Amino acid sequence: MSFAGYNDRICFNYIDFLAASCKKRWRFVDAIYGVIPFFGMVTRKSAVSERASSERLKELALQIISTQVSDEINIARLITLAEQQHINQFDILLPYALSGQQLSAIQQEYRKPLDLSQHDDLLSILIPATAH
Repeated sequence: MSFAGYNDRICFNYIDFLAASCKKRWRFVDAIYGVIPFFGMVTRKSAVSERASSERLKELALQIISTQVSDEINIARLITLAEQQHINQFDILLPYALSGQQLSAIQQEYRKPLDLSQHDDLLSILIPATAH
């Protein structure tokens, strides 16, 4: 649904996440997780730990992606989620190529060393081992 693996690398489809976020029926607790996503990542992690990691990753990503915040914040949240799941290299398929200013905003929001590279609408992320 929202991401696909190729060459043992995960690719998040950001467009699918946004579409699912728009269609989601929000409960009060979901709204809290949307506003304070890291609370949700920590508290719900143990509840879904027995599920397949790809399913867990999808669920967690759906909790943190919000149409109420900027793409830069959503992408920084995805990077943080990936880091928490011990994924240090992945791609995000975007609806458009990001500007240099947007890439800088993502790095500032993430607040740790991060390698971002872009080819058209595909953003590649590498979290150096020193960032963990």
